[in-house]
Amino acid sequence: MNTVYAIEDVVPHRQDMCLLERIMHWDEDGIEAELVVPASGLFVEDGQVPAWIGIEYMAQAIAAWAGCRARAGGNRPQLGFLLGSRRYGSQRSGFPVGSRLRVQARCELLGDNGLGMFACRILAGDEEWATANVSVYEPADAMAYLESGQA
Repeated sequence: MNTVYAIEDVVPHRQDMCLLERIMHWDEDGIEAELVVPASGLFVEDGQVPAWIGIEYMAQAIAAWAGCRARAGGNRPQLGFLLGSRRYGSQRSGFPVGSRLRVQARCELLGDNGLGMFACRILAGDEEWATANVSVYEPADAMAYLESGQA
């Protein structure tokens, strides 16, 4: 069984930008993380978080998965980048305050060059509220990548 790390030990996001609360399970193929939609925060509008924030929930779950893998290998989590998504679909216009959401990300493709593709979904109970394929990039040297102007 893999160590379940604290979310702040595996993702770079801090304070209000860390949207996930905890990791439920992770393995070499993917991760499941959890959050309760907060009553207040950067993205709360009219008692809910807009459904488009689901992409960020998914991206942070992927970051957590990469961070867990790094920690398990004795390394520090690295900075990665959300490249985009395909077929994001949500069954709702928003996620109501107080909803307990499970965010799942399954690695479909991970190249030696740092490019990855993940099949993601957000569930509330057994009901699927959102799905997407999410593309990410984790360069070998994130700071050099940023300074190169390619980001």
